[in-house]
Amino acid sequence: MLPPSPRLHNEGGCELGDVLPDATTYLIHVRSTGVVGVLATTMADMATIPNHTSPIKPILNNQVVKSMDDKSWKSQLVLPPRDRRKRTSDVTDTKGNEFEDFCLKRDLLMGIFEKGWEKPSPIQEASIPVALSGRDILARAKNGTGKTGAYSIPLLEQIDPTQNHIQALVIVPTRELALQTSHICNELAKHLGVKVMVTTGGTNLKDDIMRIYEIVHAVIATPGRILDLMEKKVAVMDKCRMLVLDEADKLLSQDFKGMLDRVISYLPPERQILLYSATFPLTVEQFMKKHLRYVKSFAF
Repeated sequence: MLPPSPRLHNEGGCELGDVLPDATTYLIHVRSTGVVGVLATTMADMATIPNHTSPIKPILNNQVVKSMDDKSWKSQLVLPPRDRRKRTSDVTDTKGNEFEDFCLKRDLLMGIFEKGWEKPSPIQEASIPVALSGRDILARAKNGTGKTGAYSIPLLEQIDPTQNHIQALVIVPTRELALQTSHICNELAKHLGVKVMVTTGGTNLKDDIMRIYEIVHAVIATPGRILDLMEKKVAVMDKCRMLVLDEADKLLSQDFKGMLDRVISYLPPERQILLYSATFPLTVEQFMKKHLRYVKSFAF
């Protein structure tokens, strides 16, 4: 059992409490005016993970947690009409967590609620705290389960907009999915000051080169185009610490053979990889064994 942690305070009014054992995980609870939030799961594992990022550091720097006793910010949000479509159990069968429970930046919470997302889906409940803890993720997830939010929320949370370099890369197999994903990320990030760029094959390479020379914090791309920009030394990825692979079973097919290995060779050794796939063919298992460390698996 882990020893109790010292109580730590910051000017935002939150307090790091005890480390509490729970069957197989350890939870850090944040107490702030009646709000209890789960900051990170598997704390015992986090202590052993070298070179992985953690949500604890920015909290101690007073950059993340804000006092939740001021609720006026919610009343100022411009919310879309409520989605009243019937939802399936893979979206509704949750543990009852709220987005506030993850101690996200208020500006990100504003984007989430203005997007119309009221509560996290099951895959978001599972993925967000683990991704914030710095662990790699291997998740089996179908379309429509909220998987884009499952990786885009922790991705945006961990980006520092004051650092003018690429900090996160999302690779998807098609131009249509890249445009859809970048649109979601831009909506979520509209209060954060995070610059998201999309680059895909079939578009003007010169325009992408000009754009990437401006400030870009996150890139959504198809494999061939981003690899081309890397090999031309236009897309500099030596400080990109998060890689997301959406529809990884398609990315690891013969159509993109060997591309992901080459992409990863341009990333720093201490990168974090989040992998989402509808199916787990042998190629995904081989990729996981080669590149993923301290991995947490989910199936939805």
